[in-house]
Amino acid sequence: MKLKNIIIIIISIAALVIIKMTFFKPVKKTKPGGQFKPSAANVTGFITSGKELNNIQYVIGSIKANEEVKLIPETSGKLILINFKEGSQIAKGTLLAKVNDADLQSQLLKLKTQLKLAQDNESRLKKMLEIKGVSQEEYDTAKNLIETIEADIEYTKALIEKTEIKAPFDGKIGIRQVSEGSFVNNTTVIASIQQTHILKLDFTVPEIFVQNLKVGETIHFKVDNIDDTLNAKIEAIEPKIDEQTRSVSVRAIFNNSSNHTIFPGAFARVEVNINKHDKAILIPTEAIIPELKGKKVYINKSGKAIPVKVKTGIRNDAMIEITEGLQVGDTVIVSGIMTLKPESPIVITNIKK
Repeated sequence: MKLKNIIIIIISIAALVIIKMTFFKPVKKTKPGGQFKPSAANVTGFITSGKELNNIQYVIGSIKANEEVKLIPETSGKLILINFKEGSQIAKGTLLAKVNDADLQSQLLKLKTQLKLAQDNESRLKKMLEIKGVSQEEYDTAKNLIETIEADIEYTKALIEKTEIKAPFDGKIGIRQVSEGSFVNNTTVIASIQQTHILKLDFTVPEIFVQNLKVGETIHFKVDNIDDTLNAKIEAIEPKIDEQTRSVSVRAIFNNSSNHTIFPGAFARVEVNINKHDKAILIPTEAIIPELKGKKVYINKSGKAIPVKVKTGIRNDAMIEITEGLQVGDTVIVSGIMTLKPESPIVITNIKK
């Protein structure tokens, strides 16, 4: 009887164990308040750092000679001299052309003769004045005559100077437009002279960008016939915005002495760095979460996802600038952000920099 009872007891215990395992599952532990403890999400992080950021825009520019003058005579007459070779380099002050001045030269010679006579007469009257041989009025008249003739001589010399065309600066002479013997006047262009060892680069930028440009700043540009990127220095910025185009004119200067294949009038493509930061915070664009009133990102703090509102700036295909909200060294969550909630536990499986 005892063995039978023992067997019955064992069978009953086994049946109870089976019933418990089948119908009574273990209850999960809960946090105070009755919520289940969520499992940590695996995410990828990005550590922020300060990097140089350049926002390059391209504008159209034109190359101009540093100095350019059309050679036009100041007086009318027959052109008796052309003293230059087309395309040659000319030094400042070189006589380039001359209009006939024979009549003026004759007048100058006549005045010089009159001056000598007037000076001799003044000298004679001065001696006579000392002995009271003439009146002071007679002597003064003779002296005034000298001054009048001297003024006429200076005036005639000025007229003669107008018949000469001289190089106003060091430069390269252009193509001659007239020949010796031609009749010219103050509208006749004989040739042009340009200073090309230094060139100007003129371009315009929209008014919203001009505040980022500074006089003395170096800019980069390219021209069609040269593969290299060239440098120029901003010389001046127009202090007025054009009302029609809403743009501002800028002039830069560059040295062309080492490369004379650039000619005035050439087309230029100018790089304008409109927004440069030495220590900009850049993060991957996929870390940004748009919201109704702005944008946010999640950062890691003690193993939890903490939302942070941010303001953004310049962006490209992969990165975006953060202007407000983040500090250098913050760990921004990049992947798995759409399933995160504030203070969700996270496990960072990979860190990018």
